[in-house]
Amino acid sequence: MFTSFLIKYAEIGIKGKNRYLFEDALVQQIKYAVKKCDGEFKIRKTDGRIYVDAVSDFDYDEVVDHLKKVFGIAWICPVKVLHDEGFDKLKQDVVAYIDAVHPDKNKTFKVHARRARKNYPLDSMEINMDLGEAILDAFPEMKVDVHNPELMINVEVRDQIYVYSINIPGPGGMPVGTAGKAMLLLSGGIDSPVAGYMIGKRGVKIDAVYFHAPPYTSERAKQKVVDLAKIVAQYTGPIYLHVINFTDIQLYIYEKCPHDELTIIMRRYMMRIAETIAKKNECLGLITGESIGQVASQTMQSLAATNEVCEMPVYRPLIGFDKMEIVEVSEKIGSYETSILPYEDCCTIFVAKHPVTKPNANVIRIHEQNLEEKIDELVQTALDTDELIIVQ
Repeated sequence: MFTSFLIKYAEIGIKGKNRYLFEDALVQQIKYAVKKCDGEFKIRKTDGRIYVDAVSDFDYDEVVDHLKKVFGIAWICPVKVLHDEGFDKLKQDVVAYIDAVHPDKNKTFKVHARRARKNYPLDSMEINMDLGEAILDAFPEMKVDVHNPELMINVEVRDQIYVYSINIPGPGGMPVGTAGKAMLLLSGGIDSPVAGYMIGKRGVKIDAVYFHAPPYTSERAKQKVVDLAKIVAQYTGPIYLHVINFTDIQLYIYEKCPHDELTIIMRRYMMRIAETIAKKNECLGLITGESIGQVASQTMQSLAATNEVCEMPVYRPLIGFDKMEIVEVSEKIGSYETSILPYEDCCTIFVAKHPVTKPNANVIRIHEQNLEEKIDELVQTALDTDELIIVQ
């Protein structure tokens, strides 16, 4: 039945003279998405429309599933493409289309025609009325409702005639790569994959860094993070995942610093290391999954103490979310079940029993002086042994 998909975008449409750049980026992301599908496809941009045309057999559900992960797409509309063989033939084809696609005819409907080709013998209003009459003759149980129809039958007269009535929601947002690149601090929890997804939705290319602490964290914990990166990469494209061995740094902090400040000081060194990698890879900021007050290290005072060590902007898209809202997005993108697997990450292993909730940055800096003998060497070793995993 369907051999093409009309791709509708939302935000891109309000761009000015640069709109074509966003459209071209969306076309590239669509090409990347359908390459993963069986079959061959041609992507074309014409008259303010983007079409995905199948030029071979394909799996409809597979294509829709991949297109639903392309940021920038507002709606996916499976289209029946018709050749102009006269209006009588068009009426027959539209009736056949409705009969095949909508078995339940007990619905209200409206025909919405657009005549982009002005030499077509009927104008839009005449097409609406005559097609509506043909549909009512064929299916008397259907009723016209021009205000709130259950079924909107779109007919676009262009180089060919396009008929569609199904609108499948896409993820929205902006095409990946149109807003630069940022570094995600990715753990094995629920929050950070959601943060990466949400920043990716704004057009940002994502790299990631994971702090591993063998033997206190297992290879299964590391694989869990790789699996989470794969889920996020379905939306953002390939992710360069940097795995940093953080064990020696954590043990040294544990030995030299007050235990109620362990989490904050470890977090500060994670941010320093992440920023170093981000700068090296031309990222424009860091991304974390922090939410105000969710844990001791995410109070306003703790976030201020963490931010202090960063020159780059730190983007926290979940900052005002509660846990249930974060879980809801996690379930939507398919990361929740992986996130709750019981493999500890380095943060939970070295967590303080009674962490400070209102750290004083001046006091933290004084206590970090206890680390001066070896910390720079340990940080450099961690950077030098960075393991890069390209997650597709």
